[in-house]
Amino acid sequence: MNGTTAEPEVADFLRRQGLAACGEEPRLTPLRGGVSSDLWRVDLRGGSICVKRALERLRVAADWHAPVSRNAYEWAWLEFAAQHRPANVPVPLAHDPAAGLFAMSYLPPEHHPVWKEQLLRGQVHQDMAEGVGDVLGRLHRASADDPVMAREFATDDNFRALRLEPYFLATAAFHPQLAGILSELANRTARTRLALVHGDVSPKNILAGRAGPVLLDAECAWYGDPAFDLAFCLNHLLLKCLVRPDAAQALLASAEALARGYFAHVDWEPRSALESRAVTLLPALLLARIDGKSPVGYLNDPAQRALVRRVATELLLVPPCTLDPVLGAWRSAVRA
Repeated sequence: MNGTTAEPEVADFLRRQGLAACGEEPRLTPLRGGVSSDLWRVDLRGGSICVKRALERLRVAADWHAPVSRNAYEWAWLEFAAQHRPANVPVPLAHDPAAGLFAMSYLPPEHHPVWKEQLLRGQVHQDMAEGVGDVLGRLHRASADDPVMAREFATDDNFRALRLEPYFLATAAFHPQLAGILSELANRTARTRLALVHGDVSPKNILAGRAGPVLLDAECAWYGDPAFDLAFCLNHLLLKCLVRPDAAQALLASAEALARGYFAHVDWEPRSALESRAVTLLPALLLARIDGKSPVGYLNDPAQRALVRRVATELLLVPPCTLDPVLGAWRSAVRA
C-alpha cells in the first residue's frame, strides 16, 4: 500500500507531541487486521512509527458499537506492560486522550510476523505458545490484588460492550437452550476482579519477535478475571486444529505449553480455582466464535461449525474442572 499525506487530525497530533517537525508532512499507510480501530504506519524523517485511533462502530457485519474511551485504556495498559515486560510490547511514544490517538513504535513485519499467520501456515512451535503463557502470567501477577490498578481499569462498560455482550449474550440469544449457562458465565466474569486483563489475547494480536512474543491491541483492558485471557487464547489454538488438521497435535501440544507457561506464575489464587473458571469459559468462547457477533473468518465449512457446536455444547452442559478433559474431548472430535 502506498502512503498518503496524513489526515489533519493525525498530523496535528504528531506535531503537538514533537514526533513530526514543524512543516513536515507525515506519510500514512493503513495497516490491515483490525475491526475496531484505524491503524497506520507513519513515515517521518526520523523513521517509522505506528498511530492508532479507536472507532465508535466496529467493522463487522453485526451492529456493534463500543466506547472510543477504550483508546485511553489501551494506552494505559501499554504503559503498564512496558514497565513490566518492555521486550514484549511496542514502545509507547505519545498519547492524546481528547483526540483518541496514540503513537507507539513500529515493528517491521519481516522481523515480527503475526502469530496467527504462522499458525494458519502450519508453523506451530510450542516454545512460542509457552512464551505467550509466560508473558501473560507475569503481567497478571504484576497487577494482581492491586487496588490502584483496579480503580484505573474499572472499565466494566467497555468490557461488557466489547466482550460480554458480543460473545456470551449474543451467543445465548442464538442458543436459547444454553442461555442460562452463558448468561451466568457472563455474570460471573463481570463480578470477578483479580488482575489486569488484556481482553484480546488472540494470535492475530501477537507478533513472533526476536525476543519472544509481542502483545498488541489491549483495547479491552479491564481489571477483572484473568481466566478470561487464558481461555481466550486457548480457544484460538483449538479452533485452528480444524483448518490445519495436519498440525492438530502440535496445536494441542501448544495449548498445553501455553497453560504450562501461564500457571508457572499463578500465585494470587489457587491454580484450581483459576483453571476451573478458564475451562468453563473455553467452550463458551468456542461457540461464540461460530455464533456470536465476531465469528472467525476461517471456519465456513458446515461440518466444522457443527463440530464446534456439538463439542462446546457438551462441555457447557457437563463442565470439567481441569484443562485435560477439554483437550481430550477436542482431540477426539478432531480425529473423528
